[in-house]
Amino acid sequence: TIAEYLRDLGYETALVGKSHFNNWAWWPLYKDGQPNHGFDTMIDGGEYKQFLKQNPMPELPPDIETYDGKKAKGDIPELLNCRNLPQPFYDEFSQGTFYANAAADFISKNSEKPFFLWTAFFQPHHPYYYPVEYAGKYKPEEMPLPTGSPEDDRWIPEKFRNLTEDQRRGLIAAYYTSTEYMDKNIEIVLNALKENGLEENTLVIYISDNGYLLNEHKRFEKHTMWEEAIRQPLIIKAGTSFAKGVRKHALVEYIDVLPTVLDIIGESPLTEAQGESFLPVLTNETDVHKEIVFSEYLEDNLAMVCSSKWKYMFTTGSRDLGITYATGYGPSGMVHRLYDLENDPGEMQDVSKEPQNTEILLQMQQQMLQRFMDTHPDADRCPGELTMEGKLVWFCEPRDVGVDQQLGVVPVRVFESEDVE
Repeated sequence: TIAEYLRDLGYETALVGKSHFNNWAWWPLYKDGQPNHGFDTMIDGGEYKQFLKQNPMPELPPDIETYDGKKAKGDIPELLNCRNLPQPFYDEFSQGTFYANAAADFISKNSEKPFFLWTAFFQPHHPYYYPVEYAGKYKPEEMPLPTGSPEDDRWIPEKFRNLTEDQRRGLIAAYYTSTEYMDKNIEIVLNALKENGLEENTLVIYISDNGYLLNEHKRFEKHTMWEEAIRQPLIIKAGTSFAKGVRKHALVEYIDVLPTVLDIIGESPLTEAQGESFLPVLTNETDVHKEIVFSEYLEDNLAMVCSSKWKYMFTTGSRDLGITYATGYGPSGMVHRLYDLENDPGEMQDVSKEPQNTEILLQMQQQMLQRFMDTHPDADRCPGELTMEGKLVWFCEPRDVGVDQQLGVVPVRVFESEDVE
């Protein structure tokens, strides 16, 4: 990991907040306890629970209505937080604020040495967590409500299909509120840099793990390849090293972040990294980084390649959508989609079947297959007798050992190997 690499170079390393390492599931397999993945300090939900035990929160007034996911079980609008309700916490005792203060404390204690700090907030993930002080900041009736196209209807998860307009606006208001709460907590971390005299010599990168659809394409989620789901924030601040307030339009991928970080701080490249440094874009040496970017979501047998003009999506459609997002229509079968981003930025019309696009469709398929061949750990085992479409099907099938991703407990996918019949 980047933490292991920088730790070995003498950096103090810390992770505060969400990690998604899922150590809770795998720690019994490690004889020396949970792995720390290179982080000398790890502060997560366990430490937050301990904080609440040591600092009991005063009771909330009985007239303040709050979100209760347990009571909402089975009631989809309530579970989604369509009524835009706060969590049952004051800001001072809330999870995000705890993580922000923990990160600030780490900065203060390590201000005299190089450090790598990863601060990961849960917000604005569903159910759009925010404390009671933020209730009412955004009015559902004032929220914009994007619309989709008839092409979206086949792919709408069943749980979103019958939401009313008011419920949809309520979700958007909750998302906006949760984002503002997170923004306040980011300020706590940035202020810690300023207070410790580190503002001008610290590299700060703000990223997210995904985008989000707020009724674009008639849904509220991330597990798609539409623009709102795959375009993710990437904000970089490094004292006076780069011009302020400049927006770059180069195509980059998150696998490029690690090489870029090492490039900026002057450390040797990590040879295992698949990405490429986009420092030349930041220093205005070029406006172009990559011609094509790639994404995959193999839970739904789905992959995408995208240029500045075209986006190609492919799915084998061998199953309905996973992780509780089933459409109820069953497997779709193989689907190719092509969008002209210059003329259709909202991705409303699939133009893959138009005769004039036959060549560009083929080129995008070749780009997708090439990315799989360059990066997939089993590329050398891809059967040579398959057609290009057959190879895409082969690569888009998950090969992990895991549980049913409908959140059950029965293993349904096993890595293909010589040891497994």
